[in-house]
Amino acid sequence: MNTGPGAPRGHHPRYWYGDAPVPLHAQILSEMYGAVTALRRRLYRIGLLRRRHPGVPVIVVGNITAGGAGKTPLTIALVERLRAEGWTPGVASRGYGRDDASKPVWVEPDTAPSVAGDEPVLIARRTRVKLRVDRDRAAAARALAASGCDIVVCDDGLQHYGLDRDIEIEVVDGRRRYGNGRLLPAGPLREAPERGARCDFRVVNLPSAGAPGAATNGSGFGEWPMQMLADRALPVMGGRPRPLDSFSGHRVHAVAGIGDPERFFMMLRALGIAVVPHAFADHHRYRADDFEFGSALPVLMTEKDAVKCTQFATELHYSVPVRADLPEAFWVSLLDRLRRGRPA
Repeated sequence: MNTGPGAPRGHHPRYWYGDAPVPLHAQILSEMYGAVTALRRRLYRIGLLRRRHPGVPVIVVGNITAGGAGKTPLTIALVERLRAEGWTPGVASRGYGRDDASKPVWVEPDTAPSVAGDEPVLIARRTRVKLRVDRDRAAAARALAASGCDIVVCDDGLQHYGLDRDIEIEVVDGRRRYGNGRLLPAGPLREAPERGARCDFRVVNLPSAGAPGAATNGSGFGEWPMQMLADRALPVMGGRPRPLDSFSGHRVHAVAGIGDPERFFMMLRALGIAVVPHAFADHHRYRADDFEFGSALPVLMTEKDAVKCTQFATELHYSVPVRADLPEAFWVSLLDRLRRGRPA
């Protein structure tokens, strides 16, 4: 992969998803981390730490690995489907990477990513939903319920046990799964794999159709497959969309500052696009000089990256929105679970 000017900073260690040996210090810290997290879960379980419920159904979308797995596209899909079914959803998020994490914020489509975080701004722009960022997710959920929302979707919060929840959805990266199966920092896991097995739904984010490994990296028993679909490129400066396949056979600079940049590059290559990849760290804050690649090719970037580039984008910059596609049986099962608990 050509890292070039976009070499990712703070990227995960090679041994997380490879066969490199795990350093001894990481193994020791991993055991300490596991003991602390187990104690914390026990304190919530026996009631010494209090869970709070907002009084409306809560769906938590999360993962047990560090980094992205497709939570935000699934959150958007949930909001859109719930709204179509007559619910009034709101979204609670931590707002990772914002300047002042201590300040709760109502997020609007025009809120700056530095104020709210890139993922909440993306969700707000796509859904126009009521959205509250607060490092205390339970407080955010209560604020959403008080504002008229009759269901709360929490974007990333499996480990935020202070928020009592009705449904948990684990999102699994279908390409990398759980890596070496070790807890942080020896591996990518925030919690042991058994934690995911206790979730109500396990959704596997599969590689794009046509990408390497797409045929072999599937969902297993008790798992719901999710595919990311993309067919448009949107000029970051505004204007008419362009069919994504119109870039097929052409070279482009591809920019991704997400948990797994290679997933985005593979998706574009599967469409026959000649990718010059530029991987940045997750939640990277872009500057104009990050895009000085030395050649005037079109620049395709993820939607999450594009929300941070509107101030200096040119006519060469395009955002590639994706939508999460899941089997109808998943929605039937989820909605049935909600209806059983919804007041008449």
